[in-house]
Parts: sequence; C-alpha cells; structure tokens
Amino acid sequence: MIPPLFNSRSIKGKACEKLACDYLKKNGLKLIDKNFHSRYGEIDLIMQHQDVVVFIEVRYRKNQDYGGAKASVTITKQQKIQKTALFYMQKKGRELNARFDVIAMTGEHNDLSIEWIKNAF
Repeated sequence: MIPPLFNSRSIKGKACEKLACDYLKKNGLKLIDKNFHSRYGEIDLIMQHQDVVVFIEVRYRKNQDYGGAKASVTITKQQKIQKTALFYMQKKGRELNARFDVIAMTGEHNDLSIEWIKNAF
C-alpha cells in the first residue's frame, strides 16, 4: 500500500520500489543492489533469480491513462537501462546471465495492483 500522505514524487517512488522489492523477495528473488547509477542512467533494483541477474524497472501510475505504468517504459528508457546494465556487468568484471523485468504498479492506497513483466525487453 502506498501511504496517502506521500505527495512527493521521489518519496512515492521510493515507497513503490520498496513494495516491489518486498514483492519480488516473496517470489524468490534476492536483492543485490538498488538505485544503481551510471552516466547512462539508473536501475531501480538489481536482483538474483537462480543463476540470472535481473535488472528491474519499477513504474507507478495512478491510473491507466496514456497506457499506464507499463507504457511509460519507453524505448529510450529501455536503452538507458540496458547501457547501465552493461556498465554494471563490466564493473563486476564478468559476463552475467541477465534479464530485464518491469514491475508496473497502478492504483492508490488500498487498491494497488502489481504486475510483474518478466523479460519485458
């Protein structure tokens, strides 16, 4: 649930990222890193699922107008995430099995839906 007092975009974003992380942990993923920054962009969550490193973009929208949370992950955003993930793997010094997922959240307060899109791009 996103607390109703969270009016600030950044506070709401952090709350959604925490909800997403908790949701994914309950579904068997292990947190490796969060809010990883490079000159190319940011990755919200980096998690491990078996032998795969999962780079996760968390998106929230109040409603489905303009395509909702899923549609807000544009081609440009996907490219930034992919470049940042490549930078992350180079920094770790090895190639990793990787996947790009999206957590799309829609709604408010007690009526929040979470959709996990595996291999989103």
